Amino acid sequence: MTVSPELDASFRDAAAAEGLLDVAYDFADTPVGRLLVAVTDRGLCEISYDPEPERELDQLARGFGARVLRSPRPTDEARRQLDEYFAGSRRSFELPVDLRLAREFGRAVLDELARVPYGELTTYGALAAKAGRPRAARAVGTVMNRNPVPIVLPCHRVVGSTGALTGYAGGLDRKRALLELEGAL
Repeated sequence: MTVSPELDASFRDAAAAEGLLDVAYDFADTPVGRLLVAVTDRGLCEISYDPEPERELDQLARGFGARVLRSPRPTDEARRQLDEYFAGSRRSFELPVDLRLAREFGRAVLDELARVPYGELTTYGALAAKAGRPRAARAVGTVMNRNPVPIVLPCHRVVGSTGALTGYAGGLDRKRALLELEGAL
């Protein structure tokens, strides 16, 4: 049985409107590639560069609940703000973020990361110190690698102690592109 695109879209919109989804997701085409954008009822929970979304969707289901469905409407605001960021008209995001899966130290680091201004850089060591563990620069690197919402929580603004671009889950080319967009390079 084949369902019309209109009926399919209506079903997805109705499921989201009735609160029947644990996670709604869609895709955003950006200058740094196609992004998977996912939201829960608490806020943005995932932005992924992963070219194989099935793996990300499985992780979302394990973390937030099995009712994961592609439903564009709940992701509209996040995708709109990402579009504005890439167009150069947005310097900060005004989105609730769902970090309930982050551990205590990771959440402290991500909270500090959210305070790094547009177009500015910080180091792993500086973030570790601000999160209350000044010797934990490597642990901060792990948190950055696992950042569930890159770009919105700007891990691309974190560089090595020498100022060198190091590690980025989306790849160094994307990190460089984001920093160039912000005028940080």
